[in-house]
Amino acid sequence: MTGNTDVVVIGGGYAGVMAANRLTQCDDVRVILINPRRTFVERIRLHQLVGGSDDAVVEYREVLGERVRLVVDTVARIDPAGRRVTLAAGGTVGYDYLVYAVGSGSADPQVPGATEFAYPIATFEEAGRLRPVLDAAPATAAVTVVGAGPTAIETAAELAEAGRAVTLVCGGVLGPYLHARGRRSVAGRLAKLGVTVLEGPDAKVTAVTRDGVRLDGGRELPSAVTIWTAGFGVPDLAARSGLSTDALGRLLTDETLTSVDDGRIVAAGDSAAPSDLPFRMSCQAAIPLGAQAADTVLSRIAGEQPEPISLGFAGQCISLGRRAGIFQFADKDDTAKKLHLGGRPGAKLKEFVCKITVKHLAAEAAKPGSHTWAKDDKRRHLLQAKRGEASATAGR
Repeated sequence: MTGNTDVVVIGGGYAGVMAANRLTQCDDVRVILINPRRTFVERIRLHQLVGGSDDAVVEYREVLGERVRLVVDTVARIDPAGRRVTLAAGGTVGYDYLVYAVGSGSADPQVPGATEFAYPIATFEEAGRLRPVLDAAPATAAVTVVGAGPTAIETAAELAEAGRAVTLVCGGVLGPYLHARGRRSVAGRLAKLGVTVLEGPDAKVTAVTRDGVRLDGGRELPSAVTIWTAGFGVPDLAARSGLSTDALGRLLTDETLTSVDDGRIVAAGDSAAPSDLPFRMSCQAAIPLGAQAADTVLSRIAGEQPEPISLGFAGQCISLGRRAGIFQFADKDDTAKKLHLGGRPGAKLKEFVCKITVKHLAAEAAKPGSHTWAKDDKRRHLLQAKRGEASATAGR
């Protein structure tokens, strides 16, 4: 390698920080991380920010390598042809390679009244706006959480444990990722906390008003504060910049995480769609994807062929207030098993996971290139099956 290579990383979340840190293992690589906030957000603690038990932020000096230059701004557009990005505050930053790690946020609810009257909490700013609203509401005020996934469950449990009257409207099955045994464990804990759980086809929200929600079938629930956690979306930066994306807006890449349009753009985290077969949105996937993205860039700089991504999952960890939780074990292909760990041990494991996640980033900052992760060879078979289906469809 001769001369300096400039790599811009867009997004300072789990994937972006891991990628930026890992890139510094080569002295000739200059890394710029562009992020709209001055602090690292522990997204997996945002429900605690809402509930008041954690501020969900860590100083970047604790997780970011000294050789990474942090630019606090938002990227308005990527110019692949000119190899530069335009900043919202004005000016441009050039690059030789770009890591696209913009993460995810709240999806457009597309339900009448939800945008006006419900509070999403997928980002730090959204969770921060909700917190004073809850503080101002009477302790007896009805709180409705819309959603069935980890964020919905964790938020409902956190608020119920604090004494709030909470209704969880699932719009389907509670904890769809969970095995039936794990689901029963979660339902039992929520019941002990006094959370009213509404499941099934009639538990779909069709409208949100200032003081209530309307369900499919016409049933109306009073709600002083409605929290919306149903679904995630991604920023439209890639699409606005003329890059190929999937239906959700994630950057389409090959199995090395390289953009299908441009060999100098690599994606990581929630905003990546390798082979149009994306991994589950999670910090569990974001950190190794960030490491893989950095490895891909370094391989291309060295004139070597990057390795395809191989990522094995361990399961899903959900807090159920401060005194209980659940770890749902899974096969490496992210399929839930019968085995789960609940109760107080589940809460301790969840807290351990939150802390070790930050430590992984700090460890990579201290020793770039050191992070390792579990692999899974089943993805190769999924890709083969997907390509076989595509060929069969094309031949009809």
